[in-house]
Amino acid sequence: QLQLAQSGGGLVQPGGSLRLSCAVIDTLIDYYAIGWFRQVPGKAREGLSCDKSKAEPLYLDSVKGRFTISRDSAKNTVSLQMTNLKPEDTAVYYCAAAPLWAACKDGAQENEYHYWGQGTQVTVSS
Repeated sequence: QLQLAQSGGGLVQPGGSLRLSCAVIDTLIDYYAIGWFRQVPGKAREGLSCDKSKAEPLYLDSVKGRFTISRDSAKNTVSLQMTNLKPEDTAVYYCAAAPLWAACKDGAQENEYHYWGQGTQVTVSS
């Protein structure tokens, strides 16, 4: 069972930045596509971005230009750098993994991912 460990998140003022990280445990991250998602209570989980190493990362339009996904194979980690954060970015953020061939073809689609991180709260508020 693939395990993912998330770190980062917290409280930030509007316009601020945060970095989320997702570490893959006990196997090589390069075998997997990694997606980032977020969810607010009462709403469906929203796919933000995904990366599968040798392809261009994909982004949801509402975060394009503000969020950047990056992969560090040496650290077995994929990060999501979030800038110019807005109150509407407040949510629980999740990373997820799927085999390279199975995901990240048309954005981050929740049903393509089988392994999930524990989630981390991001709150954007003054």
